Amino acid sequence: MESGPAIFAGMVFGLFGAGLLTWTATRVRHGRPVAHGVSPVASATLASVAGIVALALAAWCLTRV
Repeated sequence: MESGPAIFAGMVFGLFGAGLLTWTATRVRHGRPVAHGVSPVASATLASVAGIVALALAAWCLTRV
């Protein structure tokens, strides 16, 4: 019964992290800014770190099942 929320949270974190990393890589590859008004390197780095953290949280949630 308690594994349902862990699976849901893990899937949400996983989808968000994968989507964020894909979106960031696409923006960087096309030379477009990841965030407007911010240094391109800083915004790409911060978005990548956030995506990796989300994937790590997904893995942690899914190991709790």
